[in-house]
Amino acid sequence: MSNVSSSNAPPQRAQPSRSPVQILEVAEHHQDQRLDNYLLGRLKGTPKSLIYRIIRKGEVRVNGKRAKADYRVSAQDQVRVPPLHLQSPGAPAQPSAQLGSLLRASVLYEDDDLLVLNKPSGLPVHGGTGVKLGLIEAFKALRPELPGLELVHRLDRGTSGCLLLAKTGAARRALMSAFREHQVRKVYHALVAGRWPDKVRVVDSPLSRQPERSGERFVAVDPQGKEARTEFHVLERLQRFTLVEARPLTGRTHQIRVHAAETGCPLVGDDKYNQEASLPQGLRSRLCLHAAAVEFAHPRDGRRLYVEAPLEASFKTLLEQLRSTD
Repeated sequence: MSNVSSSNAPPQRAQPSRSPVQILEVAEHHQDQRLDNYLLGRLKGTPKSLIYRIIRKGEVRVNGKRAKADYRVSAQDQVRVPPLHLQSPGAPAQPSAQLGSLLRASVLYEDDDLLVLNKPSGLPVHGGTGVKLGLIEAFKALRPELPGLELVHRLDRGTSGCLLLAKTGAARRALMSAFREHQVRKVYHALVAGRWPDKVRVVDSPLSRQPERSGERFVAVDPQGKEARTEFHVLERLQRFTLVEARPLTGRTHQIRVHAAETGCPLVGDDKYNQEASLPQGLRSRLCLHAAAVEFAHPRDGRRLYVEAPLEASFKTLLEQLRSTD
């Protein structure tokens, strides 16, 4: 007997509901996580824009006090979340067989404390507005034996390459501290429009966050902003494009993208900071930014780990097309 329903009735949609006030107690494995990231992980399906809005308006309280998005939560913190208008949750989303296979094949390094993945371009690290399943939710569904699995840092949705996930709270805290103290070496490969200036080896321009645009973060060069420095080295020159290596010396949001655009050589496929169509007609684009390598001290014993991520097929194909046509 088949278990598949043959009813022709239209599927019922989840109806919006108003959640009650929630008091979330921070677990040990979430300690030292940013407040915005903590809420994104706990309030599944809540739009990012809504989370940032309730934080900004002071409706989120930590131990009875207002807190900013970059506040680092501590174990046993009491986080008050106001009533939210949300869609009634259905069954937890599961990754498709194709996505599951892709993520399993993306593991570059794994041990008892951490994972390093070659993140696919186009996959957000978190679920959010219009996205039920981000990388972390998908990987948790694939690996239910790892309840403490958490992101250590982020990559933009369009960026591919090395992404660190911690399996334990102790590993995540140690790795996040290493990121904050600039003890993690990151190497990116980026395809930019135009000829990269020979004289530009380091871009040292402060950055500040601007008002959100359609719920998305936006960053601009600002003399009053936070220090931001990026090293650039030319890897290959094409007729109208340049493949560069970028090494961020600080960790600001969209740092490489904004610094590249400031030189007059914005990243190919960057629809946020590059409004011009920079590819020859007929060539498909993506955000041409790839986290090619990461080096850090292992959180358990301090040994240095160096992990490389091969270029995605989409990036390699685009380069090959440009080499033959540009």
